[in-house]
Amino acid sequence: MEDFDKDLLSVQDVRCLLAKARAAQKILAGYSQAQVNTLVKAMADIAEQHAHELADRAVKETGFGRVRDKVTKNLLASRILWNSIKDMKTVGIIAQDKEQQLMEVAVPFGVVAGLVPSTNPTSTAIYKAMISVKAGNAVVISPHPAALNAITRTVELLRSALKSQGAPEDLVSVMAYPTQEGTAELMKHQDTGIILATGGSAMVRAAYSSGTPALGVGPGNVPAFIERTADIKKAVRHVITGKTFDYGTICASEQHVVTEHVIADTVRAEMIEQGCYFLNQEEISKLEALIKNPRGGLNSKIVGKPAAAIARMAGVEVPPFTQVLVAEQARGNVGKDFPFSWEKLSPLLGFYRVQDAHEACELCMELLHYEGAGHTLALHTQDHLLIQEFALKKPVSRLVVNTPATHGGVGATTGLPPAFTLGCGGIGGSATSDNVTPLHLFNKRYVAFGLIEPESLASDSQPTTSVTDIDIEALTRKVISQLKGC
Repeated sequence: MEDFDKDLLSVQDVRCLLAKARAAQKILAGYSQAQVNTLVKAMADIAEQHAHELADRAVKETGFGRVRDKVTKNLLASRILWNSIKDMKTVGIIAQDKEQQLMEVAVPFGVVAGLVPSTNPTSTAIYKAMISVKAGNAVVISPHPAALNAITRTVELLRSALKSQGAPEDLVSVMAYPTQEGTAELMKHQDTGIILATGGSAMVRAAYSSGTPALGVGPGNVPAFIERTADIKKAVRHVITGKTFDYGTICASEQHVVTEHVIADTVRAEMIEQGCYFLNQEEISKLEALIKNPRGGLNSKIVGKPAAAIARMAGVEVPPFTQVLVAEQARGNVGKDFPFSWEKLSPLLGFYRVQDAHEACELCMELLHYEGAGHTLALHTQDHLLIQEFALKKPVSRLVVNTPATHGGVGATTGLPPAFTLGCGGIGGSATSDNVTPLHLFNKRYVAFGLIEPESLASDSQPTTSVTDIDIEALTRKVISQLKGC
C-alpha cells in the first residue's frame, strides 16, 4: 500500500464505503420502528459499556482534554442521547391530523456523511451514528486524521452491535485513509444524501459548498455575562465548570466573562478563590504570543491542555492548582489583534468590565459578531426581564441561563436536545439553529386529502363540505402494510 497515492486510495475507499452503505440502507428501509429502535439501543449500550476505553484512546491519541470528561461526553452521546430520542417517530407514517386529513411520512436521506473532529472524536462518532440510524440512514464517517484510531475503534464497536442484532454492519463505516480529497469525494458523491459537518470553519464551508445538503456548525465564542443580581459564587462555579470541562474543547464552552463594574471586583476575587489565575500585563503578552500560530490563527498546541501546562509553554509561573488563566481586557479589545477575544478551545478566559447591562449587551454582541454569531451565550442573573431582553436581541441560537454554557449548550444540564452538532442559524451560516437530532435527518412526505371542492374557492361561492368522507385510520393501516414494498 505504500506505493499507492494516498489521495487516490482515499477516494476509492470512499466510493466502496458509499456503495456498501447504500446497500445496507436499502435493507434498513424495510425495518419497522421497533426494529430500528432495537438497533440504536444496542449501539447506545455498547458505547456506554466502552465509554472509558474510548475516552482513554481519544486522549492518548490526540493529546486533547482529559479522560474523565471524555467519559462524560461518551455517556451523553450514548445513554443520555438514547433516552432523549427513543420515543421519536422516525419510520414510516410519523404523524396524522384527522381534522385536516394530513399524514406525514418519514423519508430518509439515505447515506449521511459524518465529519468528525479531533476535539470530540469518539462522542461525536457515537452521536452521529446513532441519530443517523434512528432516522433510517446509513452513515459513513470521515475521521480527523489525528483521531483516526480512536474513531475507528468506536465504529468497530458500533458495527459489532449492529451485527449482534442481525443488521448489516455497513450501516456504520469509517474511512480508513482520511485525506482532504477523500472527504471531498464523500461530500460531493451522488450517493451521499446529507452532510453532518462538525469541525473547523473551512471544513464547514466546504460542506455547504459541496452541492450536497448539509448541516454544519460555526465556531463558538461564548460570552458569559454575570449580572449584578446573580448568585456570584454559583455563577463563577458554573463558568469554571464549563470552561475546564475537557479543557475547553467543546464549542459551547465559555470564552469570556463580562460583568458590571459594581460587582467586578467581587467576581474577580471569587474567581481567584475558585482557582483562576489573573495574568499581569507582561504575562498577558506572553500568552497572546502563544495563542497565535505563525499564520495568525489559533495555536493547536494549546487546544485541550490544562491551564498550568499552557502557562509553562508561555514561560509563565502559576500555582499548580490553577484551573483557568484569565486576562483582563479593555472594553475595546475585540478582534484579530486581541487573542483573548477569540475562541480559544482551552482554559483561557477574557475578563471584561462594563458599566451596566446595556453596555454588556453591546459588548456581548460585538464579541459574537467578531466570532461565534448564532452559537451560544450564557447569562447569570435573577432578573427575568433582563433574560427576556437578551432573548429578544442577542444573535445566538442558545441563551443558557444560570448553568455552565458548555453543559447547557449540548443539553446535559438543560432541556435542549443532547447533541454534538449545534446549529448556528442563518446568522452563523448554518441551515438550522437547532441542536441536531434524528428529526433533522429525514425529509417529510405529506399526504393531503381534499377538504373542499375547488369551485368553492371562487369569491362568490360558499364553502362546501368535505369532498369525501375518508377513514384516515383505515387508510393509514393500508399504507403501513404496503410500505415494505416501496
